[in-house]
Amino acid sequence: MKHLPLFFDLAGRKVVVAGEGPMADRRADLARSAGADVRRLPAATIQTVDFKGAAAAFVATGDAESDAAVQKLAKAAGVPVNVADRPALCDFILPAIVDRDGVVVAISTGGASPTLATVLRGRIEAALPERLGAIARLAVTFRAQVKALIRDPARRRAFFRNLVDGPAGRLALAGDEVGARRVALGELDAARRHLAPEGIAHIVGAGPGDPDLLTLRAAQLLQEADAILHDDLVPPAIIARARRDAELVSVGKRKGRTGWTQAEIDAELVRRVRAGQTVVRLKAGDPFVFGRGGEEIDALRAAGLAYSIVPGITAALGCAAAAGIPLTHRRIASSVTFLSGHSAEGAAGGNTTVIYMGATEAASVRDRLLGAGTDPTTPVAIVENGTRPDQRVSTGRLGDLARLAAVHSRSGSAGPSLIIVGDVAAYAAIESPPLAKVS
Repeated sequence: MKHLPLFFDLAGRKVVVAGEGPMADRRADLARSAGADVRRLPAATIQTVDFKGAAAAFVATGDAESDAAVQKLAKAAGVPVNVADRPALCDFILPAIVDRDGVVVAISTGGASPTLATVLRGRIEAALPERLGAIARLAVTFRAQVKALIRDPARRRAFFRNLVDGPAGRLALAGDEVGARRVALGELDAARRHLAPEGIAHIVGAGPGDPDLLTLRAAQLLQEADAILHDDLVPPAIIARARRDAELVSVGKRKGRTGWTQAEIDAELVRRVRAGQTVVRLKAGDPFVFGRGGEEIDALRAAGLAYSIVPGITAALGCAAAAGIPLTHRRIASSVTFLSGHSAEGAAGGNTTVIYMGATEAASVRDRLLGAGTDPTTPVAIVENGTRPDQRVSTGRLGDLARLAAVHSRSGSAGPSLIIVGDVAAYAAIESPPLAKVS
């Protein structure tokens, strides 16, 4: 992150704007909208003393030499300065801003592309309701009461989530702020009388690794969770989508490493939900495809606890698509089989076999498939880190799978891999069109 996003209170504070023209006007208007005491000064007469006591300075003369000269004066006075269209001279930059009646979203590209920031601002403006500030006012109205009456932090967060996203929030967005307060009072009274917090576990698929392939529901739950119990195979870029104060617990099990047992994970889920937490059990791929999600559901059911299932794009689908491999094809493949590396038995003609966690047992996988009658010339593909920026794909023939896997592992750091066996695997060797992307 090149710039740390901060929001400064400028109400009543001096802000100097040096220069004339539209760019200077915009900066002056923006500072006034935040309550600043704006001083407009012509660049030709400005001196260091003019910056004394200022909280910030904006320079927009339109002339490179004048901009640099005024910037030096501001720096000499110890005032942070922004120079229009000259990032190298800036102590801070102006983001693209979306203001919804006090709810402010700032978008910055670190000066790399103001156009991109503008495009993103347009998309965010289209997504945010015009009366969003009414919900913020509603939350402020009840903040002290909620803090006094609901002592448990997890239950407080749950109350405010419902306030924002429930009936009261919808009334506020519709312009009925009186009705919204009435509904919120009823919900607060109900929350006060409910002494025992209720927890829930969400068994969530993280997909094959690309954060943009998370489902909308998965992304939402990552922002709501009190705790996230995640696999080792879930990449940091996805974990970074979690709420900043969520507790992150790695419960991964990796081949050849000591880690949490499934029984320990089940017990931890039950313990946290019983304590009233909203828990996300975040699994690579899909929870019900070699994810042991069914076992965790069994444990939650046995304990009489609430849970939900959020499917993810399983690795076979994501990796195959990212590599350009159609798992089924009208002319050459009419079925797909998903296997783990410990149970690969055979790949019949016209069938695609997808083998999870099989790269480290490539020789054994090859022998079992050949023993089941699979043609040794059948195309194979090894897809590592599928859908991620560091995706690697190796292709070859089944008879040479062990050597192919060995070469593949030597050519880079080993990540989660799967093997695709069948005629469709040959598609991975076909060059993809420019900018092709799974979506």
